[in-house]
Amino acid sequence: MGIGSFIKKQFIDILHWTEEDDGVLAYRFPMQDMEIQNGASLTVRDSQMAVFVNEGKVADVFGPGQYKLTTQTLPVLTYLKNWDKLFESPFKSDLYFFSTRIQLGRKWGTPQPITIRDQDFGMVRLRAFGMYSYKLVDPKLFYTEVSGTREIYTRDDLEVQLRNLVVATMTSTLGGGGVPFLDMAANQLLMADKMKEALADAFAKYGLALDNFAVENISLPEELQKAIDTRISMGMIGNMQTYTQYQTANAIPLAAQNEGGLAGIGAGLGAGVQIGQVMAQTMGQATAAPAAPVAPVASAAVAPAAPTEDAPEARLEKLKGLLDKGLISQADFDNAKAEILKKLIG
Repeated sequence: MGIGSFIKKQFIDILHWTEEDDGVLAYRFPMQDMEIQNGASLTVRDSQMAVFVNEGKVADVFGPGQYKLTTQTLPVLTYLKNWDKLFESPFKSDLYFFSTRIQLGRKWGTPQPITIRDQDFGMVRLRAFGMYSYKLVDPKLFYTEVSGTREIYTRDDLEVQLRNLVVATMTSTLGGGGVPFLDMAANQLLMADKMKEALADAFAKYGLALDNFAVENISLPEELQKAIDTRISMGMIGNMQTYTQYQTANAIPLAAQNEGGLAGIGAGLGAGVQIGQVMAQTMGQATAAPAAPVAPVASAAVAPAAPTEDAPEARLEKLKGLLDKGLISQADFDNAKAEILKKLIG
């Protein structure tokens, strides 16, 4: 090399990174044809780390601080370059800076429902989403496994990989955890802790540390959610027989409002009264205590015959009972009474 070329050659004596762009995880210091000067100053700021790479091999790693580059501060690089004494000439080596700040507010979610086994519902397909944060803690591992020789590597470049990692871990963890869906939905904090524990090793493989993991929502497909709502309602109903009696009692006034009044429930007034009789008998049996047995009459020949259920008087009595209980309106009672009297008088 001529003296003119040597004079024109540029040497680097200060190496540092100011992190002007947010979201950059790895940054390669621009070298081009420049060489690092013997005794150059290396400044690594808080929330940064620096790594020297020689011919593709990771050499020395520096944490926050200010360093003077010598054979004492570059022991691995000294070994790789076979410096058997203090080097005096400039040298070439790739230098990468890494940001170790916590990357906050990273979103995760299941793009498609994931299928897991459930103790209560058999197989369920659920969706979930939330937030997480992480930071880079091992730049050497991150360089060899993720960023490589790229000039700039950002958190957006890593986002898809981490989201897929979260979903895959969630599927295996929840599918084999034996925790019912209802328990997971009721205690999302416990689920988040379980997921964070399962993801810690997976993040560590890339030189990352999972700082926080939060589950904001767990949901099921609409049809399964309706089935759960129905099951909850059935649990709130309690005694099914009492509930059926209550529903039947409510249905009578509603049916009486239809065209034809109470008799419109069936083929005519007789059908309507028959429903009223059944209702009254059912409710009476549910509330009344068993009656004591009646002693036999001395002479069966003189015992009066019991009125038949179809007798007009019996029908009127039952209608009056329904009216007194508020199960039919006065208008319905009057209409039914008029029909019975009409048939009776002719």
